[in-house]
Amino acid sequence: MTQPQKGVCAEPNLHAQYLLLNVVDDDSQAVRAKLARVLEIFDHHENEHYEAMVTGMIAVGANYWTELYPGLIPTELTPFPDMQCEDRSAPVMPCDLFIQIRADRLDICHAIGIEVMELLRLHTELVEQIRGFRYLDGRDLNGFIYAADNPRGMKRREVAIIGDDDKDFAGGSYIHVQRYRHDLRRWLSLAPRQQEQVMGTTQEHNLPSPEQSASSHCVRASGKGIGEDIPSLLKQGMPYGDMVSQGLFFVSCAASSQPFKAMLHSQIYGNGEGDYDRWLDYTSAETGAAFFAPSIAFIKQQSLL
Repeated sequence: MTQPQKGVCAEPNLHAQYLLLNVVDDDSQAVRAKLARVLEIFDHHENEHYEAMVTGMIAVGANYWTELYPGLIPTELTPFPDMQCEDRSAPVMPCDLFIQIRADRLDICHAIGIEVMELLRLHTELVEQIRGFRYLDGRDLNGFIYAADNPRGMKRREVAIIGDDDKDFAGGSYIHVQRYRHDLRRWLSLAPRQQEQVMGTTQEHNLPSPEQSASSHCVRASGKGIGEDIPSLLKQGMPYGDMVSQGLFFVSCAASSQPFKAMLHSQIYGNGEGDYDRWLDYTSAETGAAFFAPSIAFIKQQSLL
């Protein structure tokens, strides 16, 4: 199989830098060449600071793909799904490029980010920058384990990476990102039992809660299709925050764009019987964008055209 970008299936890190960018000039050839150089920046820091477990990922927005890479288009690359039901919504914030930098050292994430931004300075404008961090033993800021149902080992690659059956885009991955902002003051006003009912798992050991229901977060946001043992997408997001605002920067990687759309529909619209994801009463998405992360070989080959 064509080599995917290392950041797609990477194991969890302690720190992340997420960069959302728009391209501001028409020199697509220059941008293609610069993106290949971004891969070189990732490789340099991975080799220079091997103990930091550096990984990176470059993904191209659904609305920008044909401008950057004229010709073939990933089959399922479509704009971010715009969904809304009552007071629950998935707002869209289209961006041309998404760059994910992760490492076990915050200073290395910062150094790579600065280098990448300087390289792309003449061609892009920064739309948003988010610093993610590991919270306790891999929890969201609500106190519950995040993405505990993620596939493990080689299953991560099977779920997140397009196989050789799609030779044009083998090694690539469909990426969806959202920035959620939590209302932790309201969340913390709930009793522990009420929190476990909303999430559907116990807080301490992440076991199925006796209070689990069809509207519990673990049910509505599992990413599992009918008859599937593991989710059809890999969640790579991390908490972010300061003393003013806190939340989760959600990132999913998958071999198809359909699992994310199905999961989001399950959260917002529910099962048709009023059972939507109750966690959405305490957090709200403020951004949303769809991208495709091509294989390393694809990015390098296209940079020569």
